Amino acid sequence: MDVESQSKEKLAQFLESGLYKFEDSNVFVDPVRVLNRSYNHFRVSPSSYYTRFFEPQPSNQDHRLSSTSRKRKRKQNVKEPRALNERERIAEQRHREARSFLLKAHVSLQKSTGLLDVLSNLRNDPSFSAGYGFSTLPVVQQSFVELGQVWQAPLYEITLNVPLRGQTNEDKDGIEQRILPAFNNLIANETTDDVEAEFLNNHYLIPRESCFYMSDVGQIHNMVPADADSGFNLIVVDPPWENASAHQKSRYATLPNRYFLSLPIMQLTHTEGALVALWVTNREKLRGFVERELFPAWGVSYASTFYWLKVKANGSLISDLDLFHHRPYEILILGYSCGKATNSGRQSNFRPIKDNYVIMSIPGDYSRKPPIADLLMEYVPGVRPARCIELFAREMITGCVSWGNEPLHFQDSRFFLRR
Repeated sequence: MDVESQSKEKLAQFLESGLYKFEDSNVFVDPVRVLNRSYNHFRVSPSSYYTRFFEPQPSNQDHRLSSTSRKRKRKQNVKEPRALNERERIAEQRHREARSFLLKAHVSLQKSTGLLDVLSNLRNDPSFSAGYGFSTLPVVQQSFVELGQVWQAPLYEITLNVPLRGQTNEDKDGIEQRILPAFNNLIANETTDDVEAEFLNNHYLIPRESCFYMSDVGQIHNMVPADADSGFNLIVVDPPWENASAHQKSRYATLPNRYFLSLPIMQLTHTEGALVALWVTNREKLRGFVERELFPAWGVSYASTFYWLKVKANGSLISDLDLFHHRPYEILILGYSCGKATNSGRQSNFRPIKDNYVIMSIPGDYSRKPPIADLLMEYVPGVRPARCIELFAREMITGCVSWGNEPLHFQDSRFFLRR
C-alpha cells in the first residue's frame, strides 16, 4: 500500500474511532468521536465539549484593545529573573528531558494535512451538525457536590427510563421507569441502549453497559468487591489535586494529598492484577508525592509515563512549550497493582509499557481529560472484556464504572444532540 493510500485509510479509521496513530506510535485523540461510540441515539455536542474553540471571537476593535491591555499588563508585571528553587530545578530538568519527544510528536501532527483539514472544519463537520443544531448551554449547572452534602441527600431519587427488550427510548410505551436512590447507590444501565434519566427536573444520559456510584470519598469502600475475581483490571484516577487556579475559579472542590493515600487501590484490584493510570499536573510537588508516597501506599509499581499534549484546532500548541507555569501538557503516570494471583507467585502477565508516549488532543472544559481506556487496553492484565473503574469521574463511558461526587456532571442532556 502506497503512502497516500495509507494516509487515507488512517484518516478513515480516525473518522470512525476518534484515534489517529502516527508512525512514531504517538496518537491524536478526538474525545467527541471516542465518547460518541458509547451512544446509539445521541451524540456529544462539539460546541459543548470544545467550549474554548466555539467561544465567539472578539471583534477587531476588541482584539486590538485586549492586545494593548495585555501588553500593558506584561510591561507592568516584568520582574527580575530569580534563581529556581530545588523543586523548580527538578521540574525544569524533567521538562528538558520531555521536550524533544513532545516536539517530535507535534511535528508529526503538523505534517498530517488530512487530519488538520478535518480539525480545521470542526464547526462545520457534517457528521456532528447535520440535522441537529448546536445546543445552548446554561451558565449555571446543578451542583452534585453540594446536594450530596445536605441532610436530604439519602432522600434524593433518580428515575431511569429503561427501554424494554426490543424497544427504543423513543417509544414511550416501551419504557420501564426505575426509581432509585441517587447518592451512595450503584446505578447501572445493563442494556445495550442509551438510557435517559431524570433528577430534580434535569435530564441525563447513561451510556449502554455502564454504571455510576455518586458519593464523597468517605464512601469509596462500598466500591470494593466482595470477591477479588470481580475486581477491576483497569483503574483510572483523576484526583482533584489541590490547585490554586481551580480554587480561585471555583471549578471543583479539591482535596489535600493525604486523602488520596487511603484510596483502596489494592482492594479494588482484580485477582490477576490491574493497570493503574493516574493523572498528574506538572507540579514537581505532586510528581514527588506520587513516586515517594502515593504509589507505595497503594502497592503500585511504576511502569511508564505518558504525556497529554494540548493543541488547538489548527494544530498549534495551546501555549508556548517552554512557558514555565503554563506548559501545554499534563502527565499520565502508569503502574501495575498486583492481585492475589500475582502475589501468590504465579507468573505475572504484566506487559512492559513504552515510556514517553504522547497523546495529543484539543482540550475540552477545565480539567476534563480525554478518554484513554482504548489506548491502554493492550497493557491491561487479566480478563476480557476489561473491568474498568474511573475514580473521581465526571463523565461516563461504555463498559466502565464511574465513581465520584459528580459522575453525572458531563452527562447532562444539554451536552448532547439527538440523532
